[in-house]
Amino acid sequence: MNWEVVIGLETHAQLTTVSKIFSGASTTFGAPPNTQACAIDLALPGTLPVLNAGAVERAIRFGLAVGGAVAPTSVFARKNYFYPDLPKGYQISQYELPVVSGGGITILLGEEERFIRLTRAHLEEDAGKSLHEEFSGMTGIDLNRAGTPLLEIVSEPDMRSAAEAIAYAKTLHALLRWIGICDGNMQEGSFRCDANVSVRRHGDARLGTRCEIKNLNSFRFMEKAIEFEARRQIEVLEDGGTVAQETRLYDPDKGETRALRSKEEAHDYRYFPDPDLLPLEISNSLIEQVRQAMPALPEELRRKYRLEYALSAYDANLLTESREKSDFFEQTLAASAGGEAVRKTAAHWVNGEVSALLNDRGEDFSCPPVSPKQLARLLDMIDDHTISAKAAKEVLQAMANGEGDADAIVAQRGLRQISDIDALERAIDRVLAAQSKLIEDYRAGKEKAFNALVGQVMRVTEGKANPAQVSEILKRRLGTTANSSS
Repeated sequence: MNWEVVIGLETHAQLTTVSKIFSGASTTFGAPPNTQACAIDLALPGTLPVLNAGAVERAIRFGLAVGGAVAPTSVFARKNYFYPDLPKGYQISQYELPVVSGGGITILLGEEERFIRLTRAHLEEDAGKSLHEEFSGMTGIDLNRAGTPLLEIVSEPDMRSAAEAIAYAKTLHALLRWIGICDGNMQEGSFRCDANVSVRRHGDARLGTRCEIKNLNSFRFMEKAIEFEARRQIEVLEDGGTVAQETRLYDPDKGETRALRSKEEAHDYRYFPDPDLLPLEISNSLIEQVRQAMPALPEELRRKYRLEYALSAYDANLLTESREKSDFFEQTLAASAGGEAVRKTAAHWVNGEVSALLNDRGEDFSCPPVSPKQLARLLDMIDDHTISAKAAKEVLQAMANGEGDADAIVAQRGLRQISDIDALERAIDRVLAAQSKLIEDYRAGKEKAFNALVGQVMRVTEGKANPAQVSEILKRRLGTTANSSS
């Protein structure tokens, strides 16, 4: 408890362009090795890079989404290092003048909001991939990924726990998918994080020596890696040692990090402007054009849901987990006849029953088995007391299984609530005649007895009675009886 963990994340997001950042080769995932690497990607003599305008547009989109400054002029540099899957001997990246500076992302921890500052976001090309397991005693090189456009997003060291880091990573992941610049597929390497972790004594303003944990491609592994690394550094310092600045890898089988190499500094890479690429000039008119095409952002919608729709921060945050989910919610409200009255009900159903249904079926809101229009009709039937909430869950499952719309299923299964006053009076007569003890308990001030009476009426009517009407009639009947006997 005497130590504070300090975390910053560097995220590599593969951009959703169909071709690479400096060549026309395809970025499609899963092709046979080295079938999507052209002469430029292979760094053959005489080839020259040409910047992909789509990658620039996506970087601008990100800068606007996080409130960062989009640079009117940014520069591509050569980052020099040797690695077998880097044919040129250098990586084209941005160093001193990145395309985006500053900005930040708001995360939610429980009901508490935290703002995580961003340092920068810059464009660069990906390297190839070394294949170790497929070859005995050798390493294979697949250059399909070489030249794939990346946006590297660097946060400030503002996070103080693994939970905060995961909340930030998930929020960033959702935002990138929301604005359509990255598909977020962690299994395919489209979204990869490096965690910079250090520890310091509470109250110490100086940052400790950081270690970088590379290529964390799942949120669960990221959390475990950060927690282990923090404990490791604390143990080293409490034993009187010093933490070495190094790059480490997380071993999920052992649940620990291990040293990979000493951490390189910027001067080790001998950055210098790439002579084959002119400075990137971004006009105000292009920025405005991108801004006009932007969708409403998650934070904007969360504010709307809280202030205009009176939803909790928790519900608003869940509804904006993905753009598809938020669109589903908005379309449900638009199709409902209930207006403002169904907003909270719709939020609870989209976050609850519909999300659970999709999870059980291994599906998501991009292709739900129930349309917003179908859900809206179901919620309207709850709102006007045509069916109970319990019956509505049964109807939702039936609709998802393709058994028809809500009205047809309710009619076929006889799920319509009994709202006829005479029928309800007869059912209540039966219950009151048989439950004298519950009546006495209620008159003695035991409120639970009243709920039990309502439950008995629901049982007699096989769950089809309108609970609100049952409660109203029971209160009237029991009150009248009590007055006449006093």
